[in-house]
Amino acid sequence: MSKEDLVALDKEVRRLKRIASEWAARMHDLVEERLPAAYTEIPAMSQFTFDACKAWADASARLTAAQQKGPAA
Repeated sequence: MSKEDLVALDKEVRRLKRIASEWAARMHDLVEERLPAAYTEIPAMSQFTFDACKAWADASARLTAAQQKGPAA
């Protein structure tokens, strides 16, 4: 993986972390402010949050593996 690819993957990891954090904040707001009345929102919101966190974790693992190999010459 080239240096440019590593930089792009790092940027993607940071973007996905931001998205996951935003979904986590939405989940927190639901719990703190709207439950129990909005209980029907839990399944969809938890799935979106899970998917966002999984996307971040997968990209983060790819970045870590690529960094351990080092940039290609």
